[in-house]
Formats: sequence, C-alpha cells, structure tokens
Amino acid sequence: MNQNLEDIEETITKSSIWENIIDFTRLHLYENEAGTIKITVGFLIIVCIFFVLTNVLLRFSKKLMTRKLPKEDKAKFNTVFTFSRWFIYLVVLLIAFSTAGINVNAILAASAGLLIGVGLALQTLFQDIISGIFILVDQSVHVGDIIELEGKVGRVEEIKLRTTRAVTIDNKVLVIPNHLYLTNSLYNWTQNGTKTRESVYVGVAYGSDVELVKKLLLQVASECEDVLRYPEPLVLFTDFADSSLNFKLIVTIDDSFQAIIPKSNLRFAIDKIFRENNISIPFPQRDVHVVSQGTE
Repeated sequence: MNQNLEDIEETITKSSIWENIIDFTRLHLYENEAGTIKITVGFLIIVCIFFVLTNVLLRFSKKLMTRKLPKEDKAKFNTVFTFSRWFIYLVVLLIAFSTAGINVNAILAASAGLLIGVGLALQTLFQDIISGIFILVDQSVHVGDIIELEGKVGRVEEIKLRTTRAVTIDNKVLVIPNHLYLTNSLYNWTQNGTKTRESVYVGVAYGSDVELVKKLLLQVASECEDVLRYPEPLVLFTDFADSSLNFKLIVTIDDSFQAIIPKSNLRFAIDKIFRENNISIPFPQRDVHVVSQGTE
C-alpha cells in the first residue's frame, strides 16, 4: 500500500514538473496589441533547435562534398560555402519570423526589386561561380589536364571559382569563364591518361600500290621516336576520293599537348619515303576550256 502511494506521489511530482516546463515555454516575451505577433520562450527554443539542426546538416553536407577534394580546391569551396551558409540561416530566420506572426512579405517586397536588378546584373558571375563549384565537386577537370573548348586547346594551370586559366601550345594564357563548361561540349584529352591516339591523313594517286603505301606508312610510324610501340600503329584505307586514294595513319603518343610536333615529323617522313618509292601525292587539277567565238 505504501509502495503504491509513493508511486502516485512520484507520478504527480513528474506531472507537476512537466506542467511547469510547459508553462515556462508558453511564457510570452513579446506580444503586440492586436495579438498577431507572439514570441514565447518555446518559440525561441524551437528556433535555436532549428539553427542547431541546420548547422549540423550543413557541416555534414560540406564534409560529404569536400572529402575527395584536394586541399587547394577544398579551401575555395569553403569560401563559397560560408556565404551560402549565411544565406540559408537568413531563410530559416525569415521562416521563424513568419511562424511567429511577423509579416515578412513587406521585407521581401521591398527587397524584391533590388534583388532582381542585382541578379540580372550578376547573372553571368553567378553562373561562373556555380559552374566553378560543380567543377571542384565533380572533379571533371584537374590542374594539368589538356582540354579543348570551342576549338581552343590548352593545359589547365589553375582552376578558380569564376575562371579557369590554361596555357596554349603557343604559351598564350587562355582565360575560360567557368559557365562555358555548362553550355559547351568540353573535350578532356587526358581524362583517361596522357596517352592519346592521333591521326595523319594522306592521299596517293590512283594506280599506286596500296599494299606498299600501307607498308611505308607503318615503317614511318615505327621509325618515329615520339610514337609509342603499343598500341601498334594502324593504317586505314579511308576513301576513293575524286583525285586520290585516301589513307589514315593512326598512332599513339604520350604527350597530346605537343601532338602537332610528332605529326609534323610524320608528314616530313611520309613525303620523303614516298618520293624514294615513286609514290605521288596528287593535287586537284582542273581543265579549263576557252571557247572563242568568231566575229562577223
């Protein structure tokens, strides 16, 4: 009997504590005359909980997105993430004000025109920054990669949030706005490694010994120091053109950025060996007939 009384007294005591806590959370800190805006202790506690949860989620998201980034790229990403975090906090704060009954529409309406104007003016800048974040997170382009964009080829030297800096084979600096990666097709020559397959095209006159042509082209490729032995060079008979039999010599080189040099050496060697073996490289010819009309 005494045990039951003690349990009842303990239950009553716990109920009283919970009632006191609930009454404390309902304590009004501010309320306007119309009663439309009410700020209580419980409201502030909920806001704090939301901010803590938001902070935890943001930290987890940042850790998840930067776990595979290099140290330099991680620092760039953290800079942008800091600004984004304050923007998210502002959104949470506005939601909290709206829940408390504070009219945030007036604030949004007053800033809408300004935000639209700034957004239009900085549209390209935002596109570049967002694209830069995608590049850092996706890791589709790295420093040292050889890329081709809009017909321009360069070796990537630095990736920033707004632009990517590359150097062409002519040692010219190529500054690429990052938004071009989203609106154009990007060719990464070294995504699968530094080895690339390059082609040299040549045409020979009709009547030439095509087997001899194939043999000579493979010989030229095997004697070129810049051409790798594996994968082996390949010769393709590509077409019966108007004035020539067209061939394509396919070789593998280790430095695609300097591909223009071994391809030039191959052309020199092909011209020399063709001359030695009496194989002519034709050029288009046209017969012009002039018809003269006699005068009466």
